Amino acid sequence: MGIDQSYLDYSSRDDRLSGGARQIPITTQVGSFNVWTKRIGNNPRLKVLLLHGGPGANHAYFEAMDSYLPAEGVEYYYYDQLGSSFSDKPDDPLLWETERFVDEVEQVRQALNLDHDNFVLLGHSWGGILAIEYALAHQEHLRGLVISNMMASAPAYTAYAEQVLMPQMDQTALAEIKALEASGDINNPRYMELLIPHFYEYHTLRMPADQWPDPVQRGFDQLNQQIYVSMQGPSELGMSPDAKLANWDRVNDLATITVPTLVIGARYDTMDPSHMEMMANTLPNGQYLFCPNGSHMALYDDQETYFAGLLQFLRHLPG
Repeated sequence: MGIDQSYLDYSSRDDRLSGGARQIPITTQVGSFNVWTKRIGNNPRLKVLLLHGGPGANHAYFEAMDSYLPAEGVEYYYYDQLGSSFSDKPDDPLLWETERFVDEVEQVRQALNLDHDNFVLLGHSWGGILAIEYALAHQEHLRGLVISNMMASAPAYTAYAEQVLMPQMDQTALAEIKALEASGDINNPRYMELLIPHFYEYHTLRMPADQWPDPVQRGFDQLNQQIYVSMQGPSELGMSPDAKLANWDRVNDLATITVPTLVIGARYDTMDPSHMEMMANTLPNGQYLFCPNGSHMALYDDQETYFAGLLQFLRHLPG
């Protein structure tokens, strides 16, 4: 999302090297790289690893956590996935696969000494997909799981965009947006001129884009388009048919995730809140948190509801 260039100032700060920051080496099928993490707080019994969205965005928008989690004694980790911001940015399409990202998270978990007695994984948007996939592969290491603002089916997400969200939009604007996408002209400034007022300000973050908090702007300004387009596709209105995630669907596997899980949905989200409630009801130890005033970034536009529910879940985790 090209809102402004404030991230460029942020990337030159010393934050990547300041207290708690750490570059973690990971191995992949095409070589070894480093990914950036930063620890906030110190709690041996409760450690939350944050998986950002995109794919290809960064950790910055999770800075909303700073206003809530430290006061509750929660230890948490910012983390830029490979290809994002403070982490290495290799240029190899073989790396942009869900299974490879899952293996990366597992290597980060090991490096940070997280395990079933303390490890909570929180994934937002694409990070929710990654969190679900990690739980299906490695739930024995989890104390808890949070799936924030993400459905368990990419086809259902795309259908919700086409059948519910698009009909609500200004149809003239929608036709021009779809024409730009069809022609591959999404770098045209007109694309964002249309998307921001007609979609983002309704379903991504419900406030004028020029008033979006600085962490949100920084969270998207340096989106790695190679990762995003490869996995999600160029469209902001659902998944593209040729995207790697287009057919991703784990609804039938949710019942096998037995760790305590919080699913967070919001009324105005890009994701169907009723689908996310279904997910919570399907998970054997699932809970549902509904943000009535929130959108995809409910951690900002329905912040009190979001964090009250998240902290209640964390406080009452067994073990």
